[in-house]
Amino acid sequence: MITTAWTRPLTSSNGDARLLGGKGESLARLTAAGLPVPEGFCVTTAAYAAYLGERDLRTVSDDPDDIARWLAERPIPAKLAREILTAYADLGAPAVAVRSSATAEDSSAASFAGQLDSVLNVSGADALLAAVRRCWASLWTARAVAYRTRHDVTDDGMAAAVVVQRLVLADAAGIMFTADPLTGATDTVQINAGWGLGDAVVSGEITPDMFRVDAATARVVARTVADKSSMTVRTPTGTADRPVPLRLRRRPSLTDHQAERLARIGLDIAALYRTPVDVEWCRTGDELFVVQARPITTGGGPAVDPWNDSRGTYALWTSTNVGEAIPEVLTPAAWSLVRIFLAGAMATSSIPGYLGYGRLGGRLYLNLTVMYGLARALGMSERKVRALTEDVFGRIPDDVPVPPLAASRLGVIRATTPVALEVLRRARRDIKRLPAFLAEHPTACTRLRAVIARVDDPAELARLWQEEVRPGLDDVSWMLSAATRSSGRSLVTTQQRLRTLVGDADANAILTGLGGPGGDLASLDLMRGLAEVAAGAITRDEFNQSYGHRGPNEFEIATPRSGEDPRWLDDQLAQQSASGADYRARLASQQRARQAAWARLRQTHPGEAARMQRRGARWSQIARNRESARSEVVRYFWVLRAFAQRAGELTGIGDDVFFLDIEQITAVLDGTPVDRAAFGGRAPRLRVLPGAAQLPTVDRRPVRPVPVGGRSGSPHRRLRRPHVPRRMRSHPRVSRLGRGGRGNRARDPERG
Repeated sequence: MITTAWTRPLTSSNGDARLLGGKGESLARLTAAGLPVPEGFCVTTAAYAAYLGERDLRTVSDDPDDIARWLAERPIPAKLAREILTAYADLGAPAVAVRSSATAEDSSAASFAGQLDSVLNVSGADALLAAVRRCWASLWTARAVAYRTRHDVTDDGMAAAVVVQRLVLADAAGIMFTADPLTGATDTVQINAGWGLGDAVVSGEITPDMFRVDAATARVVARTVADKSSMTVRTPTGTADRPVPLRLRRRPSLTDHQAERLARIGLDIAALYRTPVDVEWCRTGDELFVVQARPITTGGGPAVDPWNDSRGTYALWTSTNVGEAIPEVLTPAAWSLVRIFLAGAMATSSIPGYLGYGRLGGRLYLNLTVMYGLARALGMSERKVRALTEDVFGRIPDDVPVPPLAASRLGVIRATTPVALEVLRRARRDIKRLPAFLAEHPTACTRLRAVIARVDDPAELARLWQEEVRPGLDDVSWMLSAATRSSGRSLVTTQQRLRTLVGDADANAILTGLGGPGGDLASLDLMRGLAEVAAGAITRDEFNQSYGHRGPNEFEIATPRSGEDPRWLDDQLAQQSASGADYRARLASQQRARQAAWARLRQTHPGEAARMQRRGARWSQIARNRESARSEVVRYFWVLRAFAQRAGELTGIGDDVFFLDIEQITAVLDGTPVDRAAFGGRAPRLRVLPGAAQLPTVDRRPVRPVPVGGRSGSPHRRLRRPHVPRRMRSHPRVSRLGRGGRGNRARDPERG
């Protein structure tokens, strides 16, 4: 394969990132070092420039997605296309993987992981040229532009190369980290592995096999073989996700010997880069290949995750359920407000002095050790707790024990009883006024946003926070707590009883759709609103009044609400029209499935069916109240966004206000000089964390607890270190975050 201005083989010794992009330069460097990289070539940034010609992309459109579509559809000039296809023919015209390689990609400051497109299993000239155009276009999607903005990477001079590599017919694949993605500790190498091409592992869609390899000896020190349900495979038209054959689901996708060889490759790459790296790899037979390597971005600090509330804890953490509601890394402003919300809505999920929730990898997790400790103090067995909380927290694997709470039962009861009594008193009060609250709250939020917009004096805005905005946040949090607690355990027990009687499928059919207006849950509520706008039944303003607060990452106040963007509704209507989605047909289908499930229940358990009919009616009312109350919480976060934006305007901070917590925001409004250091160091951390490694939904952080609390008069007895079962110590989901610490006690993670 020859080197030209527009194509260059990976065996070229000149790995110039300006010509090959970050990924291409890295692969050329690894190839030159003799590491096992699949053969291939780069379509250079000079080819991208030739493709654009004299066209200034800013004249195409102001919308990044319009630019991306234009690039993806524009034909490649004939001379350039011939050169790309000649390099492909020299490779043997095999099935290839085609990957974007931007000039700022895979640097020590920004990985661009997941921001640009890759196309696997590309065969043939036309498919290759289309994949190259798609990679060029992905540089200009709204997602990629927003990522560059967060990382202070300018669009000027930004260019994309494209890596074309022979596709390895992978039996298994995954990702490897030569340092702990949370702490930066380099004593072990972590390998995540799964069957197939590896997309399901890298994207976090499956729980992978996990291996920990000691960096000093290159020996496996811990492993878990997961139940791997899905795998990415080749198809005649590209790739697709397929179920893993039953015979392979619980078989390891790597042998220990292969994991150890892979770890040595990773350590060689880390030595070559002189920094910890994450490596995407694949295996065919016994042969291992590296398909990508990049520095583990740390934002200039010793740890990827400086906002880690699990440090010093001995606990099991989970993001199941809450990870769906709050999926992204939160800004300091949003997190400080979420903490206030959780303190009201989940007041009994913590024990004074013990964290019931916190951040890992910058994302929200719940501390199951604290919650199980509370349940055990009430006399519930761990088996019963697991059964009752499975629908809330997901199923905790049987081989993952919950570390015990380092506190006595009497201490827990003494510490939590006053809180529980107050919560119950407040819930009895609030459940009576819930219907009126739900009816009046939307209008109240609209009024409060208008009041905030009219405030011109910073001190007046600070006063408004204390007198109206903060009390409103407390109130809506308590209302959600009341709506949830009004059911007692009936929400959980109704589902469990139905599953026992008719199985998971029919139980889900019976319960799906019982919780929202007209019988539909929130998942269909937005579709209903869009259908009403399309039919002219409601106006755009009415739609935004009802639904404009909803959208992805709803608790992040730095994220615009859908009601703020006039194009959002147009895009949704166009997508719904193009997809042929029909709200009424979907609802009718649910209704038919529900009726059929009820008929089977009456036939097999006629006596139980009548009882479940009554319980189902109560369940649906409770579910509707809970869904409505949660929607009003999200609506109030639009008010909080308006408050933060106005604070940024009145203080001159602008959007940097989101890098301050709410106490700092109100202090600045009251006249405290702006401390740029307060948010200057947070911005790079926030930019790094979304690109850091995804954590498992269940994560254990064992550290030796030390005595907590005083002697006589203290609500906690002096503690001893709990026994750690051997199977817990060797479980690969265990990440050691250091030694020492104070049990599960609350601490300020920003003070170390």
